[in-house]
Amino acid sequence: MTDGVTNYRDLQVWRKSLDWAEGIYEASAHWPRDERFGLIGQIRRAAVSVASNIAEGAARRSTGEFIQFVGMARGSLAEAETQLILAERLGYLPNVDARALLLASEDISRMLVALSSALSRRKDGGAGNH
Repeated sequence: MTDGVTNYRDLQVWRKSLDWAEGIYEASAHWPRDERFGLIGQIRRAAVSVASNIAEGAARRSTGEFIQFVGMARGSLAEAETQLILAERLGYLPNVDARALLLASEDISRMLVALSSALSRRKDGGAGNH
């Protein structure tokens, strides 16, 4: 693992993104059955990808690789946010549920930006860049 990160499970952003993915699963469980292989599968994969990319990045040998995976997590988060907005527009998701999930995703996004910035500072300082 990269220096300074003993375990991805210690990262608050990983825990929050895992909780968020669980919320996506719960919300999408009530969407139309014909979306099972469409929007449901797509949003669930994107949501799981956020926490998964954080974990994979933390397990990499270099800080630079970790930064790349945090970037991928941000991309997956944006993808899932877009799908949430579409689900709300299609009437699959009540406005209150969509807003709660989108607010949580905004928090996760801020946390990912902060993590990426901290990793970049550490990398620029030479620590953890194997």
